[in-house]
Amino acid sequence: QVTLLESGGGSVQSGGSLRLSCAASEFAQSTYCMAWFRQRPGKEREGVANIDSDSQTTYADSVKGRFTISQDNSKHTLYLQMSSLKPEDSAMYYCAAEVAHYSNGRFRCSWPRPYDYWGQGTQVTVSS
Repeated sequence: QVTLLESGGGSVQSGGSLRLSCAASEFAQSTYCMAWFRQRPGKEREGVANIDSDSQTTYADSVKGRFTISQDNSKHTLYLQMSSLKPEDSAMYYCAAEVAHYSNGRFRCSWPRPYDYWGQGTQVTVSS
């Protein structure tokens, strides 16, 4: 069982920045995937950014060049640095995790499909 706890959400004006953090309990497996998802009002939950245990990253097109996902393995913490924020970035942001699955010769992440473990979420509001 993995527990995830997000922090760092808040309100910011358009063009501003925020950094989200996710404190994670340790994975028993050495190959894993961690990601940020978000859910905007009236919309389905969507993948924002993903990072695997080799620190390979993937981003949604809508946030490329503005958001950066990173991890501090020594602290079991996941981060999402968000810059040049837009009102359409307003959403509940969730930290998520899964054990990577082995397919076609390598470990892979399910992103952007939903993961197995979820945090409670942290609200981000961007005003124009």
